Amino acid sequence: MPLTKKLLAEFIGTFWLVFGGCGSAVLAAAFTGATLSAPNTPASSMVSFPLGIGFLGVALAFGLTVVTGAYAFGPISGGHFNPAVSIGLWACKRFPGAELLPYIIAQVLGGILGSGILYVIASGKAGFALDSSGAGVFATNGFGDHSPGGYSLLACFIIEFVLTFIFLMVILGATDRRAPAGFGGVAIGLALTLIHLISIPVTNTSVNPARSLAPALFVGGTPLAQVWLFWLAPILGALVAGFLYYNFFESSRSEQFDK
Repeated sequence: MPLTKKLLAEFIGTFWLVFGGCGSAVLAAAFTGATLSAPNTPASSMVSFPLGIGFLGVALAFGLTVVTGAYAFGPISGGHFNPAVSIGLWACKRFPGAELLPYIIAQVLGGILGSGILYVIASGKAGFALDSSGAGVFATNGFGDHSPGGYSLLACFIIEFVLTFIFLMVILGATDRRAPAGFGGVAIGLALTLIHLISIPVTNTSVNPARSLAPALFVGGTPLAQVWLFWLAPILGALVAGFLYYNFFESSRSEQFDK
């Protein structure tokens, strides 16, 4: 497959992940409606009620973007949509180093486009504004005061490292040639859903540097200043997972040990 086609697939796939996942958080997570408490009640007595999808809905949205993207673009590019995934696959010697930087650039640009279109849509609502002092604003990631639950830098580093490590182990195992064919995308999407259910309160969930950078560029301020953590921790987690899987679990090496 020509590299240009692979890069286009990664660009569109990462766009879809950021637009779909972050879009669910920005547009639908906390949506509320209004109703009258009783027939013929004055407008001043109207009460609000929740219609939003909440944490569970956002977690599912991220998982669904990966599942659908994996089956749509996986046959073309491998369906990484995440610099940490590309780096982890490279560390496991399943991905050529010559394509690593082009993949990461395509993923970052796709994520930025996803956030850009989301920003245009969100700004179409009256009163929309981005307050960089708030936690999780515009689906950004953060630690300390910018963690949704007020978690420390160390806590946020650990959870992003551990969850990215596990995410890569699931990806490497589900796409191993010993695994049942055709089910990798489902396992990977479910893993990302679970990861979000665990960590949305802690960091607003990254495990993907491109996903973290894209909304932070539009918010600026502290969320952008803190984005380094959401590159460092996922990349380190991915590197460790790739190294471990290659040296202990990779099929060709396991077959050698079994002989």
